Order: sequence, then structure tokens, then C-alpha cells
Amino acid sequence: MPFSPLTIPVALQDSPYEILTGEGLLGQVGEFATKVIKPCRSVVITDDRVGPLHAERLLTSLSKAGFETHLLSVPAGEASKSMEVAAGLCDRLIELGLDRKSAVFALGGGVIGDLAGFVASIHYRGIPVIQIPTTVVAQVDSSVGGKTGVNSPLGKNLIGTFHQPRLVVADTSLLATLPERIFREGLAEVIKHAVIADAAMLDELPPKDGSKEANLPSLIARNVGIKARIVAEDEFETKGTRALLNFGHTIGHAVESVAGYGSLSHGECVAIGMIAALDLSVRLAGLPQEQADRVKGVITACGLPCSIPATLPDKEILAALGRDKKFDAGAIRFVLTKELGSAFLSDKVTLDDVTAAIQGLRT
Repeated sequence: MPFSPLTIPVALQDSPYEILTGEGLLGQVGEFATKVIKPCRSVVITDDRVGPLHAERLLTSLSKAGFETHLLSVPAGEASKSMEVAAGLCDRLIELGLDRKSAVFALGGGVIGDLAGFVASIHYRGIPVIQIPTTVVAQVDSSVGGKTGVNSPLGKNLIGTFHQPRLVVADTSLLATLPERIFREGLAEVIKHAVIADAAMLDELPPKDGSKEANLPSLIARNVGIKARIVAEDEFETKGTRALLNFGHTIGHAVESVAGYGSLSHGECVAIGMIAALDLSVRLAGLPQEQADRVKGVITACGLPCSIPATLPDKEILAALGRDKKFDAGAIRFVLTKELGSAFLSDKVTLDDVTAAIQGLRT
């Protein structure tokens, strides 16, 4: 029996679209897709972990809806988010005859969503992409908003484009197949949304009975609503509102880069970065210590790390920070919070402050 999704609009002026979320939606993706694009020659881009679990159901759905679809798979993990892999995928699209009327379906977590979205944005100068996120982090964050890209050896997400999807289909039942570590890393983005926009969500974490399914559909919808609202207000991150989504990411991305992509997961690094951002918020923005401690307790309860591995030198982390896109003409733009449920972009955080925050992550 078909499942009825919850529909959340992303009200962009030039390229509005919808996020469909709920359980059991994967088998209906073809039907949903025909409402936003015509059936066409297309590819499903996935990885060798997700593909064996979910690709067959997606391909069947697309075929029934009239799409001529080919499956392209890359190795799972952050290492696939590179210019080399993107170029190879573009070559395959050309070989398969995909033209300007074709489309890309991204089936996977944040790496696949960013990579496939980037490929779609540059193939024939841009063809439609439909996102089918399969991880918590992708469903609550990375599949929404149109940020696509790949990593450089010098930093995370430094090469990319804005390319909004035509549709996002977040089937929450797919989360039951996630390995525990990948499931837990996605909770970091949920915690981030709670800190910047909805403090009451902290009471929902971690899932009360310890299962992956517990209260997740409502949590996913709540988080998607936050992300959709912020993206609609500041699509290209020019007004400062969308930058609030970077809470915990400034130091987190630097740690991830220095650790080597895949050593620590994105969500684990965001958790570490949030610990630093909370400490900076206490010292520089007046965040009550008890509120910072509340968030730290949730991070720990969700099984996420709170400290930087001893093997990562401060000097290298600071060098990676200097290459981050969140630096504006050399000045640090750092997201802080004065009170849980809100955040602001500060230009008062000095390099000495950041250095002290990193050193504080050693204990």
C-alpha cells in the first residue's frame, strides 16, 4: 500500500521544490519524480554500501514511471568526494548519452548527495538532480539547500556549486539499515539544529528506547523544516542567516581535514567543533554554563566524541582553518549562541580565542 508523505516546501523564489518525508517512500520515487520532471534517460548515482541495499527498489520504481535509468556506483566513503571521481562520473554520463534533458538521482548519504549534485550541476552546464538521502545527516541537512561539491586535499567542500534539487525524498525507514556509527554521526546535525533554532529537540535525544526508529520520523520532519526555512531566507549564504547552519563546522571541518577524510566522520568532527563553539559562546557571548553543559551531555549521550585526537597537531588544524570558506577577507566569522535555540554570526572571535578553544578540546 502506498505511503502518504509529509510535504515540506522550500520556498525559493526562482527554484522552489518540496521535501517529501515519511516511511516507505522509496518505491514511489518514480511516481513522485514525474510530477517535477518528464521521464527521461537518467542515472542513479550511489555507492557500494547503499546500492546493494536499496538500488533495486529505486530502479524498479523509476522504470515503472517511464525512466530509462542506469546505475553508477562509487566506493563508499569520503575519499569518493573528489574531482577525479566527479570527472569519471561525467565521462560515464556522456558515454551513456545523457543530454540536457536527462536527470540524476542521488541515492546515498551526504557524500553521494554532494558528489551527484555536483556532477548534475556541471554536466551540460546543469541538469536536474533528485535527492534520495539514506542517512540521518543527509535527511536532516545535506540533501536540502543545493550546496554541492567535492573536497580538495587542502580542505573540505572547497570546490562546488549551488544547484538546487528538483525534489528530495527522505524515506525514514531506510535509516534502519545504517551501521551504528553512521547513524549516530547524523545526530550531530540534529543537535546543531536544536542549538541554533529549536532547543526543545534536545529533550528528544538520544532516541528514548535506544532504537534507530524511535521518534525519528517526527525528528527528521522537524529538522527538515528548520533547514528549509533558513535556506529559503538565504539561498546563497549572502545575508548571514544560512551561515548559522555552520555552528560547530568551522573547527569541525578543520579537524576532519587534518585527520584525513574517513578517519573521523563528518558528524563526529561537527560534534567536536560544537564543543569548542559552546565554550567560545560561554566566554564571549554570555551563554550560561549550564546550557553549554546540557548540550555537551546530549553529545556524549548520543555516542559522539568531545575531544580532538592527540595525534592531530594544533598548527595543522589552524592552517586548515585559514583555508575555510567561512573566513571573510582573512577575518574569522564564527557562529556563537547566547541562548539555546538561537545563534548569531560573530566577527569578534580572534585567532587566540580559536587557539584556546582547540587546546581546550585536548582535555
